[in-house]
Amino acid sequence: MNPWVLLARAPIPGSTDSLCLHRRGDEFSIQISGYVSELMNSRQHASEDALAHLACAAIAGRPDPQVLVGGLGMGFTLAAALGALGPRGVVTVAELVPEVVEWNRGPLGDCAGRPLEDPRTRVHVGDVADLLRTRRAAFDAVLLDVDNGPEGMTHRENNWLYSPAGLAAARQTLRPGGILAVWSATPDPRFTNRLRRAGFGVEVRTARARPGKGAHHTIWLAHSPGGRNKGDTGGRREVARS
Repeated sequence: MNPWVLLARAPIPGSTDSLCLHRRGDEFSIQISGYVSELMNSRQHASEDALAHLACAAIAGRPDPQVLVGGLGMGFTLAAALGALGPRGVVTVAELVPEVVEWNRGPLGDCAGRPLEDPRTRVHVGDVADLLRTRRAAFDAVLLDVDNGPEGMTHRENNWLYSPAGLAAARQTLRPGGILAVWSATPDPRFTNRLRRAGFGVEVRTARARPGKGAHHTIWLAHSPGGRNKGDTGGRREVARS
């Protein structure tokens, strides 16, 4: 088996840790320095695809849909959102670590089909929280895939996104009947309750890391008031992806 080769390191703003990009053949991996487990792998992105597909399905039929993706990663969530939207849709992706954007323009680009080159893509190099705080009724869907879930791992300030204040900001940046979709490596019933207290109708889904196998990841679909949106279903359903 080919060994992993370290391609690059990138400091995480506000942290003493770094992101490490590794390659083995045509497979890529991103890890946090000092952690054994992977943060993401180019062969395990089915749940990221599901995050985008589910969120975009909830806003299907809207003219000129505007979508915000928090976290570029390896580009899979961005690519799936672009694929699910029509030609008039626009996806803004916010990425905190500038080097991750450069990796996606370089060695990582082919993994997800180079979504940064799509003319419907807008890139914000900085914290997605800045956009949530300043943009009002700007997006039909907000997709958060910035960390391992509602507890920040790569960047402690990410915890704000999942706090009552962060969820209130997400509601304000959504258009009526918009959707907040959140990815997590693990379930978190406390976060489900927090979404409800923030005024969202909540669905909890699960999706596998790879089609038909791999870890089960959690996706929250939080529907904001107004428009045609679903109520709170409470239950967990698995999403199958081929």
